Order: sequence, then C-alpha cells, then structure tokens
Amino acid sequence: MPSQFFGLNIGMNALSAFQAAISTTANNIANVQTEGYSRQTTTLQASAALRVYAKYGSTGTGVEATEIKQERDLYYDTKYWENQSSIGYFEQKLYYLNQVENIFADDGVQEGFSTIFNRVFNSLDTLNGGNAHDESVRNQFIHDAQSLCTYFNSVAGALTELQKDCNEEILNATKQINIIAEKISLLNKEINRLELDGGYANELRDKRALLVDELSAMVNVETKEYEVANSYGENLGGTNYLVMINGQILVDGGEYRTLQCESSDYKRHQTDAEGMYTIVWSDTGGDFAATTESASGSLKALFDLRDGNNADNLKGTAKDLVKDENGEYTTLTITGLSNNNINALNIPAEGRLKVSNTYVVYDSWEAKLDEDGNITEITFSFKEPLNALVAEKSSGCTVEIGKSVDAMGVPYYQNQMSEFLRNFTEMFNDIQKQGETLDGNQMGSFFVAKTGTEALYEFDAWGAVDENGEAVEEPVTISSHGDSYYQLTAQNIQVNDVSLKDPTYFSTTKDITNGADKVDLLDELQALQEDVTMYRGANAGSFLEVMLSDIAVDTEKTEIYYNNYFNMNTVITNQRMSVSGVDEDEEALNLVKFQNAYNLSSKIVSVLNEIYDKLINQTGVT
Repeated sequence: MPSQFFGLNIGMNALSAFQAAISTTANNIANVQTEGYSRQTTTLQASAALRVYAKYGSTGTGVEATEIKQERDLYYDTKYWENQSSIGYFEQKLYYLNQVENIFADDGVQEGFSTIFNRVFNSLDTLNGGNAHDESVRNQFIHDAQSLCTYFNSVAGALTELQKDCNEEILNATKQINIIAEKISLLNKEINRLELDGGYANELRDKRALLVDELSAMVNVETKEYEVANSYGENLGGTNYLVMINGQILVDGGEYRTLQCESSDYKRHQTDAEGMYTIVWSDTGGDFAATTESASGSLKALFDLRDGNNADNLKGTAKDLVKDENGEYTTLTITGLSNNNINALNIPAEGRLKVSNTYVVYDSWEAKLDEDGNITEITFSFKEPLNALVAEKSSGCTVEIGKSVDAMGVPYYQNQMSEFLRNFTEMFNDIQKQGETLDGNQMGSFFVAKTGTEALYEFDAWGAVDENGEAVEEPVTISSHGDSYYQLTAQNIQVNDVSLKDPTYFSTTKDITNGADKVDLLDELQALQEDVTMYRGANAGSFLEVMLSDIAVDTEKTEIYYNNYFNMNTVITNQRMSVSGVDEDEEALNLVKFQNAYNLSSKIVSVLNEIYDKLINQTGVT
C-alpha cells in the first residue's frame, strides 16, 4: 500500500498545478490589450496511477500541469491572411484612384478640362463674330489654346508624379518584406532552441504570427509548419516553419530569401517615367511575378496603378526574318497587330520585345500605313543582332511589346489623353493648313510637340496642301523618331511659338485676299467642339465625361470590393478572436475557479497535517 505520507505529495502536486493555472490566467489578463497576444491555457491532467498491492490495484497520484500553450486556429489564421491580402490590394488601389479622380476634377475649386476647353471655343466664337482682323482677340484665343495645352501638360505631369510615387512605394514595400523575412527566420531559430528543451515558446510564436499578419497585407501568404525528421521518419525534435509569398518560398526555417528592386533601362509605354523598378529574387535573379492573377496585396495594387494599361499593350505575329548583308538578324517585322490605330500607338521609341519568351532590345522602329492611315506592320531594328536560336523559333510566334496589365493605371490614362489629343490636334491642324495667316503666308501646324530633348515636331507632312490648295499625299510610313503625330502626347503638346509671339500667325480663311474678316475656316474649327466624333464615339467636348466615367466606375467597383472585404475581415477577426483572444469575463471566472481549487488543495495539506499530528504526536502506547 502507498506510504502514509502519500497524501501530502498529492496536495503538493495540486498546489503546483493550480499555481501554474493561476499564473497563466494572470498573464492572460495582463496582456488583454497586447496586440497579437494569443490566449494561453494550462493543460491539467491526472498524474500516472501508482500500482499498489491491494484489492483496488492502483491509486491515483493527483494532478499535474503538462503544458502551457497558446490557443490558435490555423484555419482562421489562413482565412484572415487571405482576406488581409484582398483588403491591402483594394485599400491601396482606392487611395491612388481617389488621387487620379482629383487630378481630373473640374469643379469650383480647380479648373479642369471642360472649363478650359469651353473657354477656348468661346474665344474662337468671339473671333468668329467679325473680329478676325483684331489682333487682341486673336491673341486671347491663342493664349486660351495654350492654357488648354498647359492643362494637359500639368495633368500628365501629375500622373507621372503619381507613377513615381507608386514606384518608390514598391521599393519601400520590398525593403519591408525583406525585414519581415529576416525577423521571422530569427524567431524560427529562437523558437526551436527553446522548444527543444521542452514546452512552447508562446510569446515568440505570437510575435511571428503578428509579422505574418503584417506581411499578408502586402502579398499573398501561405505558411506550413512540420516536424523535423530524419530519412527514417524519426522525429529529431523541433519544427520547420515555412513562409511562401505569391506561391514562392520566402522563409524556410532559419533561412530566408530576399527581394531586390532593379531599375529598368527601358520603358514599357511611351509616356512612362524613367527608372521603373522590377522585383527579382536576390539569389536567383528570377522574376518575383508580383502581378500574376493569383497575386494580391498592396504590392500588386502599386504595380497595377503604376503599369496598368487595361491589357492594351501591343501584340503581333512575327513574319519570316531576313538576314542583312552580314548574315545577321538585325530587324523583325510583326503583323496582325492588336492595335492598328496610329493615334493610339503607345509603344516607346526604344524598348524591349518579347520574342519566343526571350526579351530583345530594339533602338528604333518603322510602321507601314494603309490608305486609311492604319498600321499594317511594324519593323523593329535591334540594338544587337538576334540570337540565331531565337530567330529560328520566332517565325510565326506572338511578339509582345511591354506587358499586359489588366488594370486602368497611370499608363492607361496617359494613353487615353494622347489618343484624344492626336485626334483633335490633327483635325485642327489640317483645317489650319488649308488657310493663310493675316499676313498672307501659308499657315502651318497650330499645335506642335516639343519633347524633353527639345526636339520640335510640327507634322509638316500631315494635312499639307500644295500651292494650289490641293492636299498633298501623306506619308505611308512613320518611324519612332520621325515627324508624326505619334510624337505628340499630353506631356509635350503646345501652341507653336510663332503664334504665341505673333497673333497674325493663325488662319481664319483659305484666302486672306478675300478680306481679313473672312472666317470660312473658323466654322470648321468650331464644329470640332461638338459636331465631330473625336474620341471613343463621343465628341471632343465629352472627353472629360468619358475619362471621369472610367475613373468613377473603377473607383466605385474598388470601393465596393474594399467594403465587402472589410466587412468580411470583421467577421473573420471575431471568429479568430473567439479562439485566441482574451475574454476578461472568462478569465475572471477562471481566476475564481483556480483559486478555489488552490484553496482546496491547501486544505488537503492542512487536513493531512492534522492527521499526521494525531498519528505521530498523540497516538502512543501507555
């Protein structure tokens, strides 16, 4: 039978177990406001029974605390991380879309397109009202037209700055991901070191989970934890914690990978800012693929806003390659273009082609036009001769310029403005070139383009007329560096310098000898405001409505998604906290419950003390 003093062991074990339970409860209460803290519980179980040689066979040995462990549910954690990625994506996107909306705003606070555009045509109407000879009226119209150009310059500049902001945020997000990866790897090592000695590193696990929470707002996150085993499947102790972002390993136990931003030497779109970053893995140089369909998080939103072209990058089919006189492949011609509208062309003058899954650099291109002015094919000249193996595979393959990003970002809005302005200025200039200035000279282009290199494009070969007033045949080709409306964008449009300095350099009539107040051309110019289909099936005056419609629809859709995911986040967080959160009422009840159990355990010791006193000190043979 067990010792007469065995009951004291039971009481002592019970005091120790319930002391641990009370301490755990106190720790929960102390951390009720600590971010990321998970409720801990002390697991109590009956101690192993003691075999005795008596009729009842064995006797209980009391209670013991086997572990103190955090309460978490991986299912709710995973759902939370998935939802956080969606919230991060739509929140970031909504922030930038609101800025785009403000840039195009036309209200009482700032003048926008409609106000300035109407002012231009009001000035034109004044000029048409018997004032064609008046240089002050002419000057007013010319400077109002320049104000319209300045408006587009400023909008394009603001969008470019927005693109640069996204680019810098991409760099900062990449640095933050690297910092988080390093911290998680260090925590993995520390957790394993502590848990190999027994128990659970609950606080360190909470810190790690909080870092994964932060990471999930930027990118898609998956985690996996498994026991470390040898080749025979025997557990070697400890666990390996794996973190993957966008389906690629970031942290593997105590090891981690880093990302780095590389500044691109080539633009994807004609109007892009310089030095846009791409993200690659530092160890392999492989593409991080931040914009795949399965990706999400604030990082993808930054790429969508920075590079979004509504999936409208130029694609075509490669024709048979022809060797030059040196037997090298230095050019490639593509046909079957996804976009044959010359005024919607947005490829950079120099850039990269994706040919047979290989990127090749071109330094110029030339496009052929049909009789309707549509592009039939484009021939690219390579900076370096094309590799023979790539050349053999390229015939008939799809060629892509830039990257298809299915979002309406900065490039999309820049391209829309360029297309509108090319349509409008070409029609306006064509009408102007039919007439004569107030001095009787042949009028040239009223709107021109001046690029960052100070090159001036006046589109002399387009809409030109001969000395008899007959239209001159327009070019059948355009090139990346030639004088065509491709060169004109919202960034560089302006009224020609001669008109700005000399208001007589503007034509109101085809033949000035008929009188300075003849305005046969002004009627044609005024028709451009509302009577001519100019852009996406609408007239020129409706340009802002079309643009704002795009922005409003995209913003509204983004806001709806954000609110939906935010509401889902509330539900998931409540479910998550129901498992791992600290409930003050529940902890208060636990405190009372374990206090009573501790008091009863003390009572066991007290009662046994009285029994042993009676047995030892008061029982004897007289």
